[in-house]
Amino acid sequence: MPTMQATPNTTKPFSALFQPLQLPHGQLLPNRLAKAAMEESLAEHGQLPGPAIARLYQRWAEGGVGLMITGNVMVDSRAMTGPASIALEANTPLDGFKPWAASAQSKGAKVWMQISHPGRQVFAALGGTVWAPSEVALQLGKHSKLFGQPSAMTEAQIAEVIERFASTARRAEDAGFDGVQIHAAHGYLISQFLSPLSNQRQDAWGGSIENRARLLIEVLRAVRRKVSPGFSVAVKLNSADFQRGGFSESDAQAVVQMLNDEGVDLLELSGGSYESPAMQGRTADGRTLAREAYFLEFAKALAVHARMPLMTTGGISRPEVACQVLASGVAVVGMGTALAMDPDLPQQWAHGVAVNAPLAAIAWKDKVLVGIATMALVRRQLHRMAKGLSPKPTASPLFTLLCDQWVSKQMIKRYRRWKTGVAA
Repeated sequence: MPTMQATPNTTKPFSALFQPLQLPHGQLLPNRLAKAAMEESLAEHGQLPGPAIARLYQRWAEGGVGLMITGNVMVDSRAMTGPASIALEANTPLDGFKPWAASAQSKGAKVWMQISHPGRQVFAALGGTVWAPSEVALQLGKHSKLFGQPSAMTEAQIAEVIERFASTARRAEDAGFDGVQIHAAHGYLISQFLSPLSNQRQDAWGGSIENRARLLIEVLRAVRRKVSPGFSVAVKLNSADFQRGGFSESDAQAVVQMLNDEGVDLLELSGGSYESPAMQGRTADGRTLAREAYFLEFAKALAVHARMPLMTTGGISRPEVACQVLASGVAVVGMGTALAMDPDLPQQWAHGVAVNAPLAAIAWKDKVLVGIATMALVRRQLHRMAKGLSPKPTASPLFTLLCDQWVSKQMIKRYRRWKTGVAA
């Protein structure tokens, strides 16, 4: 099991990580360390945030991170990534969102809401809307039936989704968040439009990369029109899908060039999807990722074409690696799992203490279950911190997965009861 390793160094060799960064629309990040999005699964009844998620973000604020990007907040409560995910729509009350933002900002960090639509990545048990560019279901072998069968979106449904992203961004600003990140990675709806595997349309929304990127561009423009000039608008994009015939590095390069003129404050580069969980270090096309900073080589290649600041995420847990990321021309270092294991990493690195906070690999044969268990382990740490407890990196993967599945079933029942009272 992983152990925390600390190496004191009085010369503070990691000072590059603690330089401020001014973004294109004027926002100033106090340092270069960002908490990347992790799905917290802490929604209360009605898919709303409450005191638990505020406590969690207060904990990260105290740890010294400069930017926090929330777990994905759904733009449509009929289409959820999980039964305890949070949704923010045009008429959603902001009572729980305001203290969430304030707690994250309490020590000077900025907080951005990641806004997302899952598209076809909706668990069948949840019911609800399963929209996608085409009627192409997830391919997960014997686990494929865990997800709903998607229906191809109409022009009216595409227009509705664009408006929902813009409305959610405006509501995030009203609640006090400093920005939003549009989720166009990891196999969610916008990513599905970008991939030729999931997007088999023959109209203006499919075919060429320009057409496949149209939804992302239209969402970005609609969001920018709705929010104030100083409100940050970021994008999370796959550097590749890591699936044969999917969204490729050349596609990513083309999209980056399209985004150059769209007022993006920060472009986060990640990779993979449920079918190819490269964000956990595993790929479906057989490519081997780096042991740390999985997507750095892809980010370095794309940095040549990008005029906006870049951020990369994936397997970063050591300050030496974080400094290498900055030295490569990437402006912001994103961390997820490492900050779930130890929320104080930034503060310790600022004092020259090279703490490493890894998550032990799960050596099971069923790779889909490995992915689900890994997410459950991370989620367990978030829930512990939301209760005021410390993370427990030595937790049993099997016990954690079983507990997570039991809780999920209870949350599914709660969500379905609530959803029956929500107008379509």
